[in-house]
Amino acid sequence: MTDQTQQKSVRAIPKFLMSRYFKFEFIAGALLTGILTLLVLSSGVIYPDGGAKVDLLARLTPPFLSSEHPLGTDPLGRDILERIIHGGRVSLLVGVLSAIGSVVLGTVIGLFAGYYRGFLDTFVMRFADVQLALPFILMAITVIAIVGPGIDRIIILMIVSQWVQYARLVRSSVLSLREREFVQAARSYGLPDVKIIFSHILPNAMGPLIILLTLNVANNILLESSLTFLGLGADPQTPSWGGMLSEGRSYIQTAWWVTVFPGVAIMLTVLGLNLLGDWLRDELDPLGQTR
Repeated sequence: MTDQTQQKSVRAIPKFLMSRYFKFEFIAGALLTGILTLLVLSSGVIYPDGGAKVDLLARLTPPFLSSEHPLGTDPLGRDILERIIHGGRVSLLVGVLSAIGSVVLGTVIGLFAGYYRGFLDTFVMRFADVQLALPFILMAITVIAIVGPGIDRIIILMIVSQWVQYARLVRSSVLSLREREFVQAARSYGLPDVKIIFSHILPNAMGPLIILLTLNVANNILLESSLTFLGLGADPQTPSWGGMLSEGRSYIQTAWWVTVFPGVAIMLTVLGLNLLGDWLRDELDPLGQTR
């Protein structure tokens, strides 16, 4: 290898490491989210009993003292690490499904409202204004008090309350995109409105949607944990991060690990998703990059 080739290869390494895929937000967010997701998805293989094994002789074992219970045990002798990994199933399921449902419903409504405008646009936007004025927690407490708690009900509630964000975002993008030259050209070719909306307008409005979707998954994980903490979410028999926080609050002074480690799991998951959302914003909106 010649000296000139060696110099080029040496210069190429730091340039590659400084590329957009090696930003701190991407690396940290991908590692946190990827590791936690992998652990949660493989929880059935790692811990087949589902975190329900009770060992009263080992109750409230402190962390880092036993290889069998590296993060300690709860008041019933159940392993904290095992329950955290299994509890992530509920949080990730609620966060992902509710965000996907919201983005699908809100995007379809926003596309048609922004494209056709008129009465449909006015009605949707006024309805959205009314719904945005309703606090989610208050609405969730009211509905769950009537129909009862459950993961499926929480997911439906989140979809109903959050589609508005996507509808308003998509509608504002469509209002500008519908007057662009490529849309006018598609109309002149006689393409149907549905094809124009989904083949020409939607792809150009996907950037902000992806960013909001990522951030909403993190937000929905926090909401699910809050509702479960209040007794309005997952079944108490099912391991969940919010339920673990609720069960351990009585032991916060004598067994801090019962609440601290589930809280750390929530914090790391939300942090990883927010870092990925920040990275996506920089990539999809270069003019708004953070410094």
